[in-house]
Amino acid sequence: MDPASQDINLNSPNKGLVVETSDSLSDLPVEGAVGNSANPLPPGLTEEEAEELRTELTKVEEEINTLRQVLSAKERHSAELKRKLGLNPLNELKQNLTKSWQDVQTSNAYLSASATLDDIARSEAYKKTQETLSQAGQKTSAAFTTVGTVISKRLGDMRNSATFKSFEDKMGNLKVVGPRGNGEAASSPTDTTPTQDNPPF
Repeated sequence: MDPASQDINLNSPNKGLVVETSDSLSDLPVEGAVGNSANPLPPGLTEEEAEELRTELTKVEEEINTLRQVLSAKERHSAELKRKLGLNPLNELKQNLTKSWQDVQTSNAYLSASATLDDIARSEAYKKTQETLSQAGQKTSAAFTTVGTVISKRLGDMRNSATFKSFEDKMGNLKVVGPRGNGEAASSPTDTTPTQDNPPF
């Protein structure tokens, strides 16, 4: 039988598992442990009572060490089973979140809030507010459409105006000269050097 899966009867004289590793905690000194002859006895405690308490303390410490060993073995066994089942921490987290969400959905607070929201959605005030917002959205959309149409018409009128035509003719007569062979840009008669009075902006 695997020692990791054995149950321990703490009342049995043969309790505990065989320690397979050298990292046992029984070799470590316990803070405040009695048994050091340098520690004087507390007042009102006889030598026999102190010896009895030391014996009990030793037994309790052995039980604690045994339980630690058993817990460690059980944790290793659990990790091995999870590995064989293909469970990793991410899958466990997903399962925990799913279970938590299901618990929330079945909780009284969630059901009460959901019922309240349903009541609000069925109320007359909510329906009137929804209708008002819908009408406002339709009116706003119609207003934007009208403004867009007006702007398009104005731009068309402006493009057909005599001033725009004259400007367009002048722009069409401009000579656009590309770069010269040596990399310098050609200068046109309208080129001006920017001065402090006329910044390039």
